[in-house]
Amino acid sequence: MKPVINGGGTVADTMFLKNQEYWEIENLEITNMGAQRAERRGVHVALEDYGEAHHIYIRSLTIHDVNGVDNVKPNGGINYTSVGNKKPSRFVDLHIENNEIYHVDRSGIFGWADSWVRSKWNPSLRVVVRGNQLHDIGGDGIVVVATVGTLVEHNVVGHANQRSAGYNVAIWAWSADNTVIQHNEAYGTKGQRDGEGFDSDWNSRNTVIQYNYSHDNDGGFLLICNEGCHNSEESAGNTGTVVRYNISQNHRTCGINIADPVKDSLIYNNTIYVGPEHSVDLLLFSDWHGWSESAYFYNNIFYVAGTARFSYAKSRASDGEYLSARGFGMSKDDVFDSNVYYGVEAPASDLHALTVDPKLTAPGQGAVGILSLTGYRLQQPSPARKSGKFVEKSGGQGLLDVRGNRAQREATAECGPGCFEASRINRS
Repeated sequence: MKPVINGGGTVADTMFLKNQEYWEIENLEITNMGAQRAERRGVHVALEDYGEAHHIYIRSLTIHDVNGVDNVKPNGGINYTSVGNKKPSRFVDLHIENNEIYHVDRSGIFGWADSWVRSKWNPSLRVVVRGNQLHDIGGDGIVVVATVGTLVEHNVVGHANQRSAGYNVAIWAWSADNTVIQHNEAYGTKGQRDGEGFDSDWNSRNTVIQYNYSHDNDGGFLLICNEGCHNSEESAGNTGTVVRYNISQNHRTCGINIADPVKDSLIYNNTIYVGPEHSVDLLLFSDWHGWSESAYFYNNIFYVAGTARFSYAKSRASDGEYLSARGFGMSKDDVFDSNVYYGVEAPASDLHALTVDPKLTAPGQGAVGILSLTGYRLQQPSPARKSGKFVEKSGGQGLLDVRGNRAQREATAECGPGCFEASRINRS
C-alpha cells in the first residue's frame, strides 16, 4: 500500500513545490476532493522568478479524485507551471513517469509557462513524460507547453474530455518545438471540441508524432492546427509537423483534421481504418483564420469498410461538429503520392495511387492495448509491398515498430505503405 496524502478539498494543491529543485517524489497516493468544485491539483510544481530549476522527478504516484474547475486548464492531476516576470524561469530535467491518474478535472498532466509567447521565449528543457496511465479525465490528458525537445512516450490516455465544456485532446503539444510523441495509445476521447487522440498545436515547430495507436475517439485520430491571427512576436505558427507509422482505427467523425494556416506537414506510412459502422471525413481541411498549405501525404493506407471522403469544413457548430463538403477547400499545394485507397475514392492528384485491397491480416480487430494490433500486418501477397515512395530522412531505421518491437531488416525490405512493422521507408 502506498502512503496516502489527502488534500480533502481544503487546499489548492495536495503536494506543492515552489521554487525547488533536486526533488524526487514517488510511490504515494494523492487525492483532493472537495464538497464543491474549486481550482485544485494533486501535484503542483511551480516556479516564480526563480531561474532554472533542475532535476525534478515525479514517479509512480496514484492520483485520483481531484474535482478541479473546468475554466482553468492547469488544474487536476499533475501540473508544472513557471512565471518569470522579474527573472525568466524554466525547468531543466523534469520527468513525469509511471503515474496512474484517474477521475480528475480538468487536466491529467498539464504544463504552463508565461514564456510560451515567442517575444519572451524561455522553454523548459529535457522534459520527459513517460509510461503514465490516465483514464476518466475531465478535459485534456497530457499537454506539454513551452518546451524544446520534450519526449512523450509509452503513455495510455483512455476516456479524456469526459466532463469539459472546452476544447480538449488526449495527448498534444502547444508552444513547443521539436517534441517527439511516440508509442502512446489514446482512445475513448469524448466530443468534437476537439476530441482527437493526438494534436500538433499552434506556436509549435517540428513536432513528430510516430508509432502511436489511436482508436475510438469522437473527434478523430489527429489535429494539426494553427490559430492564424497571431503575429510573429507571439507565435511561430505551426510548421514542420511529421506524422508517421501510426495506426488509427474506428474514429467516429474524422480521421485527420488540418486546421488553419499550417505549413509543411509531412504525413506518411500511417494506416487509417474506418469500420463498416462508421461514416467519417477521412481528411478534413478547415479554416481558423486561414487555410493550410504544403501538406504532403505519402505511403498511407486509407482502408474504408464503411463510408468516408476527403473533405473541407463549410461551417462548425457550437458543439464542435463540422458541416463538410467533398474537396480540399482553400488549402493549397497539397501533395498526395503512393497512398493506398481501399473503399474510398482517391484524389485525382495521386498519380501513383493504389486502389486495391492492401491485404492486411485482420484490419479493425485492434482492442485496448498496442499488443492487439497484429491484424495490421501486410500479408505476403499484398500489392502494397515495395510500392511506396522514397522519403528522405524518414527516421524509421533503428526505431521500433508501433508495438515496441525491433523490426527486422528482412521484413522492411518488402514493406509497403502504412506497413505495421516498418523500421525504415527506403523504397522506390
